[in-house]
Amino acid sequence: MKIKLVILVLALQTAWLLGTVFQQENILRSGQVVLLETKPVDPRDPLRGDFVWLNYQISDVPLNCFAAPVKTNLPPGTRIFVALAPVGTNQFWGVTHAATEQILAATNEVVLRGKSVWTWRNGGDSIHVEYGLEKYFVAEGTGHPNGKLTAQVAVDAVGRARIIQVFVNGKPYAEAMKE
Repeated sequence: MKIKLVILVLALQTAWLLGTVFQQENILRSGQVVLLETKPVDPRDPLRGDFVWLNYQISDVPLNCFAAPVKTNLPPGTRIFVALAPVGTNQFWGVTHAATEQILAATNEVVLRGKSVWTWRNGGDSIHVEYGLEKYFVAEGTGHPNGKLTAQVAVDAVGRARIIQVFVNGKPYAEAMKE
């Protein structure tokens, strides 16, 4: 009986691990690819290793983008759905509208889901949203990029997203850090 229990536990752990890997790879394989502009943030944390902390232009969602009226004091962790579309003639994507309930993407839009967070940077006219795309782990010793950072992101049909590539001044991160 104990052997069957051990085998069952190992099978469940393996299934969970493979399911997680499949989900992440599926987002990268079948998700809509968008290019996001970032804002500068101190990229180094000596306790966590080398990574770049990305703060996106779309992270501060203006209150007037919400279809239903939203107060600035949304509780941290409130699920936010943000519709993105290409902005102007550049290749970056920006916020078109947002909601605290699931929304459908219009033509040429993707919906990205995130959670509201409290931050001292909010000016009272926006909600700060984190999408799970804020950390990009890099090779040791390359966590201090100089230049404009942009991120290429895949977004699946239900709003989950993963970073495909980060660019420094238009060049892939690893290539730019070699120079």
